[in-house]
Amino acid sequence: MKVIGKDTRRVDGQALVRGKALFSDDVKIKDLLHVKILHSPVAHAHIQNIDTKKAEALNGVIRVYTYKDFTPHYYTTAGQGYPEPSPRDTLILDSTVRYVGDRVAFVAAETLEIAEQALDLIEVEYEELPCVFDAEKAMSAGFAIHKSDGPTGIHDAANNIAAHLDAELGDVEKALSNSSAVFEGTYTTPFVQMASIEPHISITWLDEHNRLVVRTATQVPFHVRRILAEILDIPIARIRVIKPRIGGGFGGKQEILNEELVATVTLSTGRPARIEYTREEELYAARLRHPERLSYRLGFDDNQLLTAIDVNILENCGAYGPHALTVMSVTAQKALSLYKAPHIRVIGNGVYTNLPIGGAYRGYGAPQALFPLESLMDEAANEMGIDPIDLRLKNLFEVGDDIPIAKILGEGREGYPMVLYSTEIRACLHEGRRLSNWDHLREQKQTGRYRRGIGVAVAGQGSGIPGIDMGSAFIKMNEDASFNLQIGATDLGTGSDTALAQIAAEVLNVTVDKIIVYSSDTDMTPFDTGAYASSTIYISGSAVKKAAENCKEMILEQGKKLLGVEHAEIIDTRVVAPNGKNISYEDICTKTFYTDEQMQIMGTASHLSYDSPPPFNASFIELEVDTLSGIVRVIKVVSVTDTGQVINPKMAEGQVEGAIPQALGMALTEFMPFDEKGRMLNLDFNSYHIYTARDMPELVVRFVKSNEPTGPYGAKAVAEIPINAPAPAVANAVYNAVGVRIRHLPIRPDMILDGLVS
Repeated sequence: MKVIGKDTRRVDGQALVRGKALFSDDVKIKDLLHVKILHSPVAHAHIQNIDTKKAEALNGVIRVYTYKDFTPHYYTTAGQGYPEPSPRDTLILDSTVRYVGDRVAFVAAETLEIAEQALDLIEVEYEELPCVFDAEKAMSAGFAIHKSDGPTGIHDAANNIAAHLDAELGDVEKALSNSSAVFEGTYTTPFVQMASIEPHISITWLDEHNRLVVRTATQVPFHVRRILAEILDIPIARIRVIKPRIGGGFGGKQEILNEELVATVTLSTGRPARIEYTREEELYAARLRHPERLSYRLGFDDNQLLTAIDVNILENCGAYGPHALTVMSVTAQKALSLYKAPHIRVIGNGVYTNLPIGGAYRGYGAPQALFPLESLMDEAANEMGIDPIDLRLKNLFEVGDDIPIAKILGEGREGYPMVLYSTEIRACLHEGRRLSNWDHLREQKQTGRYRRGIGVAVAGQGSGIPGIDMGSAFIKMNEDASFNLQIGATDLGTGSDTALAQIAAEVLNVTVDKIIVYSSDTDMTPFDTGAYASSTIYISGSAVKKAAENCKEMILEQGKKLLGVEHAEIIDTRVVAPNGKNISYEDICTKTFYTDEQMQIMGTASHLSYDSPPPFNASFIELEVDTLSGIVRVIKVVSVTDTGQVINPKMAEGQVEGAIPQALGMALTEFMPFDEKGRMLNLDFNSYHIYTARDMPELVVRFVKSNEPTGPYGAKAVAEIPINAPAPAVANAVYNAVGVRIRHLPIRPDMILDGLVS
């Protein structure tokens, strides 16, 4: 291949490094109104009275909006395919607030400073209601956070259960009772925040045709358009959503978070409107990874083969339920699709509490599933006296295996059969074993204050949501043999515009600079469900490949007509007949535009897959524990991934290198404490510690040779898979270093010190 698998320069690279790339806020709009939200200071209350007169009297305030200005219409903020599997439990503004940070009102003013001043002038009387912050206690709290009438899609509003899972194959209890060894444990994963460099920013205005234009930092422009049309009760044809460059999303922008507010202001005032979250708002009022408590039981036979996997999931949804069912579904899928076990069961509840809202975050339930599974596999290996790598190798799925959980448990509905057509997870483990110096480090006896350890974990993910995710592409030819590629797929800074251009260029036998990419504009590009679920390369890339093939076929047919031959082939960028006659791409296009054949050479295609081939990863962590302070210092990370055919090696490597600090932060440093009133305490990056460049260990990133027959040029997903395994590998390495088993993230020094004492 000429382009696929090569380190191609990014199509937006020059603009980015020169500071010319246009992000959501990089437009100059006259007569702009600034929007600010008044957030609730209490965790649960009815608004008895709200007085906006003083705020409205402030010079420069155009309007103050409260729940009294809206007819109740429930929707979900989750940017998911229609019909959404998430509960419709949200109003633009409600007379009840359900967490510290909930919306009470919003202000539109001439300047940002005036809007902020106006918030202080809004007088609100709250009738405080009982609160519950623990998911287990919420199911028997005796009060409902959401009404049973009005919202739809809630599993059990009276008991605060937003979503429920219950699936079993075989007879788990019988299998466990007949097992030679059974291991069990309960683990918890925490709230963590996406911490994108660019906060949520949306700008709206009315164009010359009185259509609503929404310029927004989003992963899901077409979902934004659809949901706005519903909420605002205006036709989809009257809305245009533009996704410009994005400064990071990681799932947090798979949400309709503030677009409806600025759209409301523009429609009611006729003026452009802008909203931007502060970093503090991002931390408590945007979205977080769902905390989960997972209880596992693993049964093994005499040959150390799994007989049964039993999983119980308790998911803390926070005050609302976007992604409640689907995140928990992915937790269940990934818990039960990595290792072969004839008997499997999952029971799960996603529960409302009076805490901030859980949403989509890179990995989307898989990190929660794999931290306990890979920790317990390590515990089982140690107890049974087998090397942890070898135990995994014994139990992994192989090519040709059916993964039974996939059929009975999709995302929010029944899934589809899944056969594993490609897997190189064994190669990942073998390569990681070598690169990490596993055998040597495992044999070292640790003494003294500073003790080193090494841990391993493996992970799987998916490539799009089978039977749901769809991408489309349109490509047309120009006279100089350049091509315009228009795609609805959303580049979040990952470089997907470049990777999709590479796929088109490979098909068309041209260099990537001949592919002019325009993406993510609901007026100008074809439909795509958006950038989530690791779908872009596998789903949208397949659509691009099909569209480019259609375009190439037209080039060939037009070339044969212009040459006056029945048979010819494309060689490089010429159509060549058997007799040697040939014609260039440039001449084919120009003559097709301006001669008797006059037409546009172009190709269109859509792609939907009922397969979702999992990429795989093995992560090895070498670390040092200070037994005096309990502080953990990660020394080296070896990450080896099976992502099928790598489209762009440098960009794939960047995906892995970006995921590792997020995983290490979840494992060790990112901590969200709340006080007794439900108020988040860590509200800036001084107290909420994400991994930075100065914290990073040595990284060794590798990809094994692999080919997925259902993917474009053999490709699978790469975006999410590398985030899943480092956290359990850290916990396993801590145990290897000091013999302390940590079952709750993040791993804090006091946990290690307590374990050393006990």
